[in-house]
Amino acid sequence: MYKSFFWGLIVCLGLTTSVWSQNQERPLWNTIPGAIESNNYKEEFRLDSNGNPNAIRSVSIPTLKPFLVGNNNSKNPAVVICPGGGYSVLSHIKEGDKIAEWLNSIGISAFVLKYRLPSNDIMVDKTIAPLQDAQEAIRTLRRQAKDWNLDPEKIGIIGFSAGGHLASTASTHYNDNVYTSENISARPDFSMLIYPVISMEDGITHNGSKENLLGKTPSKALIEKYSNEKQVNKNTPPTILIHATDDHAVPVENSINYYLALKEHHVPAEMHLYEDGGHGFGLGRQGTHTQWPKACENWLREHKIIPENPVYLFSYFKGNGEDGLHLAYSKDGYIWTSLKNDTSFLTPEVGKDKLMRDPCIIKGGDGLYHMVWTVSWTDKGIGYANSKDLIHWSKQKFIPVMAHEAGTRNTWAPEVTYNDKTKDYIIYWASTIIGKFPETQSAEDAGYNHRLYYTKTTDFEIFTPTKLFYEPGFNVIDASIQKYDTDNYVMFVKDETKEPVRKNLKVGFSNNLEGPYSKVSKPITGNYWAEGPTAIKINGEWIVYFDKYIDHKYGAVRSKNLKDWTDISDKISFPEGTRHGTIFKISAEEFNSLKANIKD
Repeated sequence: MYKSFFWGLIVCLGLTTSVWSQNQERPLWNTIPGAIESNNYKEEFRLDSNGNPNAIRSVSIPTLKPFLVGNNNSKNPAVVICPGGGYSVLSHIKEGDKIAEWLNSIGISAFVLKYRLPSNDIMVDKTIAPLQDAQEAIRTLRRQAKDWNLDPEKIGIIGFSAGGHLASTASTHYNDNVYTSENISARPDFSMLIYPVISMEDGITHNGSKENLLGKTPSKALIEKYSNEKQVNKNTPPTILIHATDDHAVPVENSINYYLALKEHHVPAEMHLYEDGGHGFGLGRQGTHTQWPKACENWLREHKIIPENPVYLFSYFKGNGEDGLHLAYSKDGYIWTSLKNDTSFLTPEVGKDKLMRDPCIIKGGDGLYHMVWTVSWTDKGIGYANSKDLIHWSKQKFIPVMAHEAGTRNTWAPEVTYNDKTKDYIIYWASTIIGKFPETQSAEDAGYNHRLYYTKTTDFEIFTPTKLFYEPGFNVIDASIQKYDTDNYVMFVKDETKEPVRKNLKVGFSNNLEGPYSKVSKPITGNYWAEGPTAIKINGEWIVYFDKYIDHKYGAVRSKNLKDWTDISDKISFPEGTRHGTIFKISAEEFNSLKANIKD
């Protein structure tokens, strides 16, 4: 049985894979099968014209590089990525890391496979070495499914060019006994082949890939064996194929013939042939072929690999918050439509003024929706309730989070975030305590001088003592925190300073939900007053929505990297009179149930 050195180390230390950081390469094998030791065979990068590495040469030690989805699911789909490069190099960035990031954006954990490139110098049989690596990669994902929160029945493979040949080989030769292994299936549950080399037959193959894998004078039997269109049977996994008609390196007939073989054996298959794109277009250059990731996403949803697109909900208040909770929905994050004819879902009952301002809703680790809100302009606590369906709510509770501070003037804009590592909730808000932080005290804004405070709970019954959460050196309110990858968080806040006037939104970062958070960025909003930020990531882009409260309308900015922001206020639409709250996601099934149970 061959296991990687990494897995052996884990067992010896009694640890799990969760202790390792994201994107760290891990050796695939402890003892590499059929390996020949060679001191002269050294892995190296191929550099582009600017001196940047764009491919890897002379791979002798195969690895897996994980890109795990950051969510609370215990069973995520996963894909092994096989970069292309003619079996002579690996295009590890364009057809590796960038593909992993795209897969993460649609809810799939991804593992970039750095497979051995065929060479007689380091292999007893170079024709099977890449297949050995692909089989072991799939077995590794199934073996470690629990540690990585993977669904062992949704393990797929994607390959580009020669990597597509390897992916199709893994999809048709998964029962080949190419090394001694335990009884774990190496069959992918689905495959995605992007401008793939499929055949080794003259006139259709990519000659460089063929020679590198099979040698200069392969036998007829070997050519047929690795012409994978001839190895398809009824058990070949469902497949989607992507190719450009004008591909002059790998003829489009590779995909066509594989598709026809799949069709003949009644294997679910889909093929997209684009007019242009040439070869090696990765996620796309310019033209119709840039649509292929969306085509794959739709195919994956149709095959139940990933769920239907979520629906985005927005919890908000109107007026002063007297009538309570309002909800709106959007399918794209841009056009928002009110539910229940823009009437209240829940009337406020607790607090000095019985208001329901700034309602923040999240779905917790227990499957319930938890909501906190501002109950008054001058109270020392916040409101709380929970729900299974967003219609029927628990008895409302007043949580006196600032009752211990006699000088507290207010408790505003609470938000709640679930910590999936510690399995508890952090609630944070803005308060002014008379006499605190005199260095930023001002007579403006009625003398309010806020800082952020927090408490933690596991059950919303017992709470940790309130502590200072964030002290940025200015009057700060309206914090909203999002997890932006496995180990990191971004916090959006409002700089409430009025002298000199700021009234804008900024961001800070931390590798811990509880902080400490970094010094905030420059403003991400424009020359207007903004408050109440709420953010969500849609199709790989962050959108931050906010209340342009002086202008009585809603605004938004967008970014791919949380650093460079574009104002898209003219592209969004919210119900008239909307005041700020929180954006969150629900499944299409949950949304349909919500709509069916609303009584207008």
